[in-house]
Amino acid sequence: MAQQSELSIGQQFEIERFNRAIDATADAEQLRTLAKQLLQAWHLQKAATSWVIRQQDDAS
Repeated sequence: MAQQSELSIGQQFEIERFNRAIDATADAEQLRTLAKQLLQAWHLQKAATSWVIRQQDDAS
């Protein structure tokens, strides 16, 4: 996981927004939906990062 110092202010605010949404949610189904959305976003980000790295390697 990225360290706090590696995150932009915008990213830190986004994390805080999600933390508050999670804390405010008592409904288990809503928490499952949110967890699935976060899991998908995380994997999409990993895929995008891998793609960028491959593009940089190919350009070298």
